Amino acid sequence: MTSALMAGIAVAAAAYAGRYSILAWQAFKARPPSAKLRKFYEGGFQPVMNRREAALILGVSLVAQTVRERTPTEKVREAHRRVMVANHPDAGGSHYLASKINEAKDILLGKTKGGGSAF
Repeated sequence: MTSALMAGIAVAAAAYAGRYSILAWQAFKARPPSAKLRKFYEGGFQPVMNRREAALILGVSLVAQTVRERTPTEKVREAHRRVMVANHPDAGGSHYLASKINEAKDILLGKTKGGGSAF
């Protein structure tokens, strides 16, 4: 009799544990995607690059700068250098990405109107 009672308690505990794990998994799957978990911009390049896409490529903000911060030109040049070092063709990077990075810098610095990619 005692062994049947213990077996019943064990089955009930397993059922509650299984139910809890199923509910926890459903809650985990239903949560909204967190901005902290997404590292990369989802999507490809637009046919003609605009200022928004250029800022996304270089990782700079288009919001107005305060006096204490560096000028936008300095920020764009620093961001271009940082991204270009990581993606330079001589270091194993892609020629296509290098041309897009250079095009983004030119657009943000006002040197071109867009659509100047070599590819």
